[in-house]
Amino acid sequence: MHPSLRFAKTLAGHFSNQSQSQSDPSKFAHINIYFCPLPWELLQCPAFYSEQSYDYDPWRPYRQGIHRLVGEGDVHVVENYSFKSPERIAGAGRHPELLKSINPNGLTKRCGCAMHFREVAPEEYLGSVEPGRGCIVPRDGKKTYLVSEVRVNPKDWISRDRGFDPKTDAPLWGSEHGFLEFQRVRFLGSHLDKNWLNGLDSSQ
Repeated sequence: MHPSLRFAKTLAGHFSNQSQSQSDPSKFAHINIYFCPLPWELLQCPAFYSEQSYDYDPWRPYRQGIHRLVGEGDVHVVENYSFKSPERIAGAGRHPELLKSINPNGLTKRCGCAMHFREVAPEEYLGSVEPGRGCIVPRDGKKTYLVSEVRVNPKDWISRDRGFDPKTDAPLWGSEHGFLEFQRVRFLGSHLDKNWLNGLDSSQ
């Protein structure tokens, strides 16, 4: 299998940290992550829609994004894009028909915010924000730079996001209790094949 396709299949899914949340609810909220493959025709490239939401409020995700997959040698680059009217697509993790509302012309690249993944074991990938401290995230009226760490494999998604002061490198926000630990609830990449990487999505 092509390395980029193997990586895409590993990303595609619904992940939940329900077990972690139930074991220590005072520290960890119940969160769902969706990484949904998009039809190749939509952006003329392999791409995903992602969504993160609290389990009690699935219609108001706190993070949404569009992602293009780019291969650069042994690095799998996941580019990040924001888009207009994200509320129109909110809940698409559970209701994929909403993805039809995505307007390819309304995407804005989040410069400095691409994630770089490397395969560290068979079908296990370690990712971090591209070098340069250029992914700026406003928080509480201040500019912070994002440090994001992700480890993903066919069963688990383990991640941590933190924000730091650009001048002092002091931590300003992020998980105070360590990494969020998600398990795959559902696989969403069974239809992905070499045509999805290079041409028409065979599922369409």
